[in-house]
Amino acid sequence: MAGPFFRFTDEAAWVAAAKAAGFYVTDPETESEVLQAYTAERAIDVIGTLYNDDGVYDEEGDEVSAPTAMAGFHVNYLGDLPEGWGVYEVTPEQPKRVFAS
Repeated sequence: MAGPFFRFTDEAAWVAAAKAAGFYVTDPETESEVLQAYTAERAIDVIGTLYNDDGVYDEEGDEVSAPTAMAGFHVNYLGDLPEGWGVYEVTPEQPKRVFAS
């Protein structure tokens, strides 16, 4: 199953949205906040930065020029849409990564 796909402005915006949705919990062993990505209600695939297919490589496969980063911080999500997340949803023509179907 593909999508939905989300592009947040940056990692901090993603973390803030995920915390507001209640997706971070406190790990009792470390007492640190951790993302609870997979539950019976949701699946979250944090991708982060995606890159264009514009890198240049020589005959040996060595990088001549690096691919350029796409704007935003990317996340795939399955489940009920958290409040306010609609503004971050994108519909790429050729997704770089999708959930298995």
